[in-house]
Amino acid sequence: MNASLPSADTLRSALGAVLDGLPPRQAAQAVDRLIANYRGATQTHAPVLRDRSDVAAYAAYRMPATFEAVRDAVYALADAAPDWTPATHTDVGGGTGSASWAVAEVWEGAARTTVLDWAEPALAIGEELARGVFDAEWRRERIGGALRLADTDLVTVSYVLNELTEADRTTLVTEAARAARAVVVVEPGTPDGYERLIAARTLLVEAGFTVAAPCPHSDACPIVPGTDWCHFAARVSRSSLHRQVKGGSLPYEDEKYAYVAAARFPVTPAPARITRRPQIRKGQVLLDLCGPDGLARETVTKRHGALYKEARDAEWGDPWPPEPEGSAARD
Repeated sequence: MNASLPSADTLRSALGAVLDGLPPRQAAQAVDRLIANYRGATQTHAPVLRDRSDVAAYAAYRMPATFEAVRDAVYALADAAPDWTPATHTDVGGGTGSASWAVAEVWEGAARTTVLDWAEPALAIGEELARGVFDAEWRRERIGGALRLADTDLVTVSYVLNELTEADRTTLVTEAARAARAVVVVEPGTPDGYERLIAARTLLVEAGFTVAAPCPHSDACPIVPGTDWCHFAARVSRSSLHRQVKGGSLPYEDEKYAYVAAARFPVTPAPARITRRPQIRKGQVLLDLCGPDGLARETVTKRHGALYKEARDAEWGDPWPPEPEGSAARD
């Protein structure tokens, strides 16, 4: 039995314990180096996280945000397939294990997780963070076109594709589709991230997968790359360590991300998805939606009764109309 359940609070506590004593100046320098690497050319030839100081900085700087983003994406898959629970999970390029924490929370540790990454220091710290919370195998593998995966129920590929060449991205997503019953891909919520994401979505659909989320259908995305991009935002509470490493003063930040969750088994996608922050006006709420017929705006007024209150409480990325009670969605 695990000592504690995976959650954002448990993760923050684990980060605090593992990173206790991290010199702020050293952490800031490592963070600056990581930002420069991630904004530069692809890194297929070598892992971005080179040593323990890099990994410690990454964990403090990025792990809370990536965990929140991936958790939202995984919850969306769970909502679309409420009767399905993965028995096995492979976290490709998992590093310190953000996606593994998310999967362990959503399905309460039911899946046997294998984390694959090519940076040994990342695997080492990831194993430290997860110790006593959930069980996983942490294995060194080169992440790229040559990777071969064992058959598994669920594959997560989060914040990885930017580190690969286009050819390796295609091969990796194709291999994930071959090996898994369900695949979740998460990328930064930027125009470039969306283009990588939509390419992965296309490969999954061509491999016979059905899109479970965020899209209400598996047809072509109605957004034209280069004109706009589909993305969402997760609110991240910053710990004192998080604020120290990031040099910020606010107690929170918004992590913008793009994702696709797809499966080989029957799923029930949302009827529509809110694609922008709802605009609350006097007596009405304006909702930008993506539905089976494409993009549209819906106006919900007080005349809609209970639905008006639901619209006022709705958030960017939520399904619409609201899901019935008993879904996997968090409060």
